[in-house]
Amino acid sequence: MNQWLDDLRTATAFLTRLPMPHPAGAGHENFARAQRMFPLVGALIGALVGLVCLLLRGIGVPDLAAAALALGFGALLTGALHEDGLADVADGFGGGCDVAAKLEIMRDSRLGTYGALALVVSFSAKLSALAAIPDHFVVQGLISAHALGRGVLPWLAISLPNARKDGLAASAGRPDSTIAAVAAGIALVIALLALPFASALLAAIAAGVAASIVGWLARRQIGGVTGDVLGAAEQVAETAILLLLAARLA
Repeated sequence: MNQWLDDLRTATAFLTRLPMPHPAGAGHENFARAQRMFPLVGALIGALVGLVCLLLRGIGVPDLAAAALALGFGALLTGALHEDGLADVADGFGGGCDVAAKLEIMRDSRLGTYGALALVVSFSAKLSALAAIPDHFVVQGLISAHALGRGVLPWLAISLPNARKDGLAASAGRPDSTIAAVAAGIALVIALLALPFASALLAAIAAGVAASIVGWLARRQIGGVTGDVLGAAEQVAETAILLLLAARLA
């Protein structure tokens, strides 16, 4: 039980800006193990974003504006961790002429044209989808999208080699197949508890397909995975799930 609580604190400290002390002696092995708690922290993030969205709707803020403000709150809560990864991947894959150039661009903190376009498209898609989801599914939908979007990350991390020898993905340590399976299982259970059965299964499939596409593209472009690739996979999966839920539940 102590290990699970330590993992929850580690995952929360990494995925959010919430003040959370790291467990004593935490290292690469601890972080790799803590990835099994990514879906649970994702569910917490989704719940908070959903409650903000519902609160704004409840005081009369138009659905589109409420969705925009709620998504902005989510970015503040997470430090735009995954959005930054999406932008870096778009800039690197779009602007680099070879693997070394792509990786160098991805390391650059400046935002380029491809990254800006990726963020605009992603935010616009999530914004329109969230605005279309009915009140009684807003919190459940966001819980599922954030949990599943993070639940696929350990699986993606072990499915591809590291694209560089340094960086977040390489230094953080790789989870094993058991950790990946536990993370996926927790994410699926959360979705099944939050959504109607068919919608939950389709959302899980959408998350897996989205992560697979990002992984396939990363292998072709840079030969493997980086922390930015994992962030991009989360954003693509989250967006796909929200669009799916908007189509089914609106």
